[in-house]
Amino acid sequence: MAKSQIGQDPDSRAAITVLSRAVELDSESRYQQALVCYQEGIDLLLQVRKGTQDHSKRCYLREKITCYMDRAEDIKKYLDQVKEDGKYHKQIKIEENATGFSYESLFKEYLSGTVTEVWIEDPYIRQTHQLYNFLRFCEMLIKKPCKVKTIHLLTCLDKGHAKIQQSSGLEEIKESLRNHGVLLEIKYSSSIHDREIRFNNGWVIKIGRGLDYFKKPQGCFSLGYCDFDLRPCHETTVDIFHNKHTQKM
Repeated sequence: MAKSQIGQDPDSRAAITVLSRAVELDSESRYQQALVCYQEGIDLLLQVRKGTQDHSKRCYLREKITCYMDRAEDIKKYLDQVKEDGKYHKQIKIEENATGFSYESLFKEYLSGTVTEVWIEDPYIRQTHQLYNFLRFCEMLIKKPCKVKTIHLLTCLDKGHAKIQQSSGLEEIKESLRNHGVLLEIKYSSSIHDREIRFNNGWVIKIGRGLDYFKKPQGCFSLGYCDFDLRPCHETTVDIFHNKHTQKM
């Protein structure tokens, strides 16, 4: 991209940086990340074009925008086909203290009206804050566009006094879900280690820390206590797959 024809103002420089990164990612076959950069860069170029009165520059920008839009569309079609073929894999790395990773932000792309059944395998649905995490996840599942009717939970049974708290908490969640027409099936295992979530529309999400990737809030009246998008996270990795023939846990 010719910098002299784009301009040297902040928006122009930002567009050049983002689109150069998009081309680099594209050449490395990192198409998911490239698509995000193309889309961001195109938006920046549109703003640059909107703010210029130079006819020749506007024409040049229109040509570049069209070129990048065509490439972005080609990548989107390719990724859609990969998903259709059941070969999709996306990895998200959540950095230490990162925000913006609530359950809704992470899962909403994969929750459609066809989701009626969910399987959750997580050994750490035991302590109070982990039970609240699971409750928040269930709250998300009963909202539109989901039509979830059955949730399967496989976790480890806690020991001692905490066992009573875990059992009573899960039973309360189960009863609350029943009031919304959703069945919660709970099973315990002493040998599970993997953390995995499956939707019956074919999506499989594996989170290194399971549902428990949020840090403890600084206080009951601090930002992030209620809104998990504002809650700092522990470092973890999220792997997302799509399989046409999802196996039940």
